[in-house]
Amino acid sequence: MKGKPDIIDTIQKKRLQWYGHVKRMPEERIPKLIMEWIPRERRKRGRPRKTWMEGVKAAMTTRNLEPDQWRNREEWCLVSRRQGQLLKIPDR
Repeated sequence: MKGKPDIIDTIQKKRLQWYGHVKRMPEERIPKLIMEWIPRERRKRGRPRKTWMEGVKAAMTTRNLEPDQWRNREEWCLVSRRQGQLLKIPDR
C-alpha cells in the first residue's frame, strides 16, 4: 500500500477539519450547539463508548496540535492535514 493514505489517518484528518470548521462558527449555530451539548441521561452499564470529541483529542495529540490552534484557519488547515504516521515512532 505504498503511496496510499491510511484509512485511520484519513478519518482523523476529516474529523479535525470538521472540528476546526465548527469551532469557528458563531455560538448560536446548531452544529456548534450540538457539538458542545452534554446529555443529561445516564448511559447503560458497561464500558462507555468512545465519544467523537475523544477521537478529536486523540488526533490532536497524534499531530501535536494545541487546543486553541483552530482559531487561525490557515495554520489549522496546514497542521491538521499532516500525516499522522510521520509523527509516530517507527516499529523496531
